[in-house]
Parts: sequence; structure tokens; C-alpha cells
Amino acid sequence: MAADGHARVAAEGAHGVRHPRLQHHFDDMEQQAEASTLGMWVFLVTEIMFFGGLFMAYLVYRTQMPDAFREASHHLDITLGATNTVILIVSSLTMALAVRSAQTGQPAKTQVGWLVATMVFGAAFLGIKAIEYTEKFRDHIVPGPFFEWHGTYPRGAEMFYSLYFAMTGLHALHMVVGLGIMTVMASLAWRGRFDDTYYTPIEVSGLYWHFVDIVWIFLFPLLYLIGRH
Repeated sequence: MAADGHARVAAEGAHGVRHPRLQHHFDDMEQQAEASTLGMWVFLVTEIMFFGGLFMAYLVYRTQMPDAFREASHHLDITLGATNTVILIVSSLTMALAVRSAQTGQPAKTQVGWLVATMVFGAAFLGIKAIEYTEKFRDHIVPGPFFEWHGTYPRGAEMFYSLYFAMTGLHALHMVVGLGIMTVMASLAWRGRFDDTYYTPIEVSGLYWHFVDIVWIFLFPLLYLIGRH
């Protein structure tokens, strides 16, 4: 099999058909794409384990202090949370359309348009999250020496908001990284780097963006919805 692969590469080189984006350590574009996609999936598995620890901590403490968590969650703005959920769902659609536009060899301006739309939705998400954080600081319900709680369970409420800021803050950091990645992809797309023969960078970037969106799909009900009745 290795000999066949080397023979194919040699033949491609002899006929001048080797793709300009094909790295020297891969036999063909398909192998390069598979390796890149596998690398991203391995990275996302490590991210799942990272977030998994926070989700487990949340479940353990919520089991121990259900009334406190229920009381504390009522101070979250469900309208802002729901709006952010819709925004991220739509951003997943625009990201998928960006990938599709590259896969089908659409013009660079179309690819850039979908990527910019994705970035706009991501920035809107962070803007709304900043509004939520500002309200928490204003109401002194940020864990620490100045935390104030006038409800029944101050200790449990502080634990809830410790997890709230840890989980949503880490998610927001991933969103910032995603915006940086989308900026790079938009720049490359504008220069015509992607077509129907080479679109792997946008595809694997899309996997990362969808992962960030999915994490929020779990965070929203855990933090905002459970116990709202």
C-alpha cells in the first residue's frame, strides 16, 4: 500500500497535477483532509472532557443544594439567554453555509459573506453576555468578598454563580477564539484560497464553531431553565 501511494505521488509529480495545497507528507488531498478532520475531532474530545468536569461539578452541587440553585437561577434573565440561544443556532446555519459555499466552489465574496455573518452573530452573543455580566456586577452577585445575597440560601447561591461564571466564561472564551479563527478564514477566503478541491480549513473550523454552539445548548437549560416553574 505504501509503495502504491509513493508511486501515485511520483506519477502526479511527473504529470504536474499535484495540488498546490497538498503538503509533502500526504499522498493526496483526501488523505490530507481526513488527517486534518481527525486532528480536530481529537482536539474536540479533549474539550468535551474539559467541559465535562464543570458539568459534573454542576450536577453534584445542584443535587446537594437544589433549592439554593433553583432560587439563584431565578435571577438570570431568561429572555437574554433564549436570545443568545437563537443567535448561536442561526450562526451554526451561516457557518454551515460558509462551508457549503467553499465545497461547491462559490465565489470568494460569497464565502466571505457567510463567514462575516457568522462572526456578526458570534459578536452579538458576546455583547449580550457582557450585558448579563454587567447586571451581575451591578447587583453584587459575583462570587467573592463583595457577594451579596438577600435570599434564603446565600451559600448555595454563591456556589451557583461560581459555576455560572466558570461555565459561561469558559464558553465565552471559546467564542472569542472562534471569532479569531473566523477572521483568519475570511481573510484566506477573500484571497481565493478555497475552492471545491480545497476547503478543509473552513470545514474543520466549522466543526469547532458547531462544538461551541452545542456546549451552549447544554448550558442554557442547565443554568436558565431547570427549576423555573
